[in-house]
Amino acid sequence: MTRLPPLAFTRSREFRRRPFPHTTVSEAEWSALAHILGRGDVTLLSLWGEDGAICMALHDPAARGVAVARVAAVRGRFPSVGRHHPPAQRLERVVADLFGLVPAGAGDRRKWLDHGRWGVVHPLGEAAAGRGASDYAFAPVEGESLHQVPVGPVHAGIIEPGHFRFTAQGETVVRLEERLGYVHKGIDALMRGAALSRGAELAARTSGDSTVAYGWAFAQAAEAAMEVEVPERAFWLRGIMAELERLANHLGDIGAICNDAAFAMMLAHCSVLREKVLRAADQVFGHRLMRDRIVPGGVAADFTRDGEAALRALVTEIRDRFPALVDLYDNTASLLDRTVGAGRVAPELARRFGTGGFVGRAAMRDFDTRRDLRYAPYDMLRLEVPVREDGDVNGRVWVRIREVEQSCSLITQMLNGLPGGPVLTAVAPSGRACEGLGLVEGFRGDILVWLALDDRGRIRRCHLRDPSWFQWPLLEAAIEGNIIADFPLCNKSFNCSYSGHDL
Repeated sequence: MTRLPPLAFTRSREFRRRPFPHTTVSEAEWSALAHILGRGDVTLLSLWGEDGAICMALHDPAARGVAVARVAAVRGRFPSVGRHHPPAQRLERVVADLFGLVPAGAGDRRKWLDHGRWGVVHPLGEAAAGRGASDYAFAPVEGESLHQVPVGPVHAGIIEPGHFRFTAQGETVVRLEERLGYVHKGIDALMRGAALSRGAELAARTSGDSTVAYGWAFAQAAEAAMEVEVPERAFWLRGIMAELERLANHLGDIGAICNDAAFAMMLAHCSVLREKVLRAADQVFGHRLMRDRIVPGGVAADFTRDGEAALRALVTEIRDRFPALVDLYDNTASLLDRTVGAGRVAPELARRFGTGGFVGRAAMRDFDTRRDLRYAPYDMLRLEVPVREDGDVNGRVWVRIREVEQSCSLITQMLNGLPGGPVLTAVAPSGRACEGLGLVEGFRGDILVWLALDDRGRIRRCHLRDPSWFQWPLLEAAIEGNIIADFPLCNKSFNCSYSGHDL
């Protein structure tokens, strides 16, 4: 048996304060790690390409530590992780699209982000002229009386583009295959050579509904790499912003899920509460989505006592009005008839894919970065993580409901314990190349940022991984055996990000 490399699994209290120690491994050791991932001993956090090398981040739940392994791509090839561990397959396809590095032994070599529209191939590697668009070969499905239903990439609503290819027998879905990448923005390329301030802006625009979480994860990575001491008050203000973002998104999702089940009353009431959250954020932090309010070194602006009063009034109103909406959801039989049992994710699948957020927690994956890889201010707060075993649309609604309640509690705790003092530390180049890792719990789940800086403090490489990478594949599994008409309901209960996924 291949001897495993001595990976440096680092606890969160360490990697959030200083540069991250990656481990260089051989091809044999890399393949051994792939086998371990396949057995489920550790969890894949992400996989990404660099110039002539591949990296992957791993989480050891038992040790509550994170490690980053790096292997050289010899003659442009590296051993495939996806052949042993399916969650890595799409990430490997992206590495091939962007860098031209080939995952040797991979079962799926189709292009993922590259639709043949860029004019070049391998834009981050040895770029060459593009070959033009070609047909995408969806996986074949065999059986009696099957037909295909293509949906998208352009949809009826004002939503981002994605193509869904259903194979059905009558109304029952036998297989769903997704094709994404339509909103690829080239963030990886834009990050190269950018100043830290520009990088923070790009990170905050990766997925608009998670701008706070992305901004925070990027700031964490930069602050750790450059060993920046962040003022204590800034951590607490970041936490308040993150919980406001979680509140707004969960309230919006609960209403939208019910609306897809033809219960528009819940959408109307939840939309009112969501709007109140956004207006409070604008009043307190000067922006409805709080974009660019989190920056490396702290936060861009403080709030006044009037702002504190506005947040307390918001929490009071949600606590007064939200329980009635929960009762309305739980006591409407026609609504529960649509949500209970629909779109079920098996717990084993959630564990295997390391699925975060409400998708994983509704299917018994008890993981939350705020608790399991703790960071300030959550290391000083009382946090209960809701976990269910049903794994269906109803379970994902209930996890959101409980997280709304937890966010109200966390905001109150942070307002009660908010320290005084400055909110921003000046960040200057350290004069040396360095790397840092950021991990933040967004409303969808854990967001990872890997940041490499050169000796001038400019970005050499920045990799951002959205929770949706490990959620989109589970949607394909969840819809099997359901009718096509239930897909909008199941899809909304996942609410995966197109923009965060496609970069």
